Amino acid sequence: MDEGRDRPPDEAPEDLAKEISDGADRDGRRIAVVESLTGGLVSSDLAAAPGSSEWFRGGVVAYDRTTKHGVLGVPDGPVVAEPAVRAMAESAAEMFGADVVVAVSGAGGPDPQDDQPPGTVWFAVSDHGTTDAWVKRFPGDPPDVLKATRIEALHALREHTAAAHAD
Repeated sequence: MDEGRDRPPDEAPEDLAKEISDGADRDGRRIAVVESLTGGLVSSDLAAAPGSSEWFRGGVVAYDRTTKHGVLGVPDGPVVAEPAVRAMAESAAEMFGADVVVAVSGAGGPDPQDDQPPGTVWFAVSDHGTTDAWVKRFPGDPPDVLKATRIEALHALREHTAAAHAD
C-alpha cells in the first residue's frame, strides 16, 4: 500500500523548498499547506524559502481531529484516510485562495491510529481544483516517520510547481 512516486528520502528540506520557491515565483502560483502529523514542519520550510512572502499563502496545523472536522470540513470518520486529506487540501485551497495545497495526516506511532499501523500517512495535493491523494507507509520510529512525511510533502509540491512550467 505504498502508492505515489518513489522519491529520494534524503534530500534536504531547504533545497526542496528553494526549488518550490523558484517554480512558484516563475509561474505566479500561490501555495498553502495543511499539516497534522508534521505539526508545521512543512510550513516552516516554505516560510524560510527565498521570496516566500510572494507565493506562500500560509498553513494550518490541524493536529486534533475536532479541528479537522470543525475547521476544515473533514467528514465524520477516520482522519488517517483519503477522504480526510482530500477535504483538508480542498478546504485550505479555498480558505487561502491558493493554487496548490498539500495536506498530510498520518499515524506517526508508536501506536496505531484509526486502525492504521504506525507509519501510515495519507497525502493529498489540490492543484487548481483537481485533487490527488495517495498513501505511503514509512518505517521507523516517530521521528523517522515525521522526516519522511515532510520530505514527501515537499517533493509533491515541487512536482506540482515544476509541472506548471512544463504545461
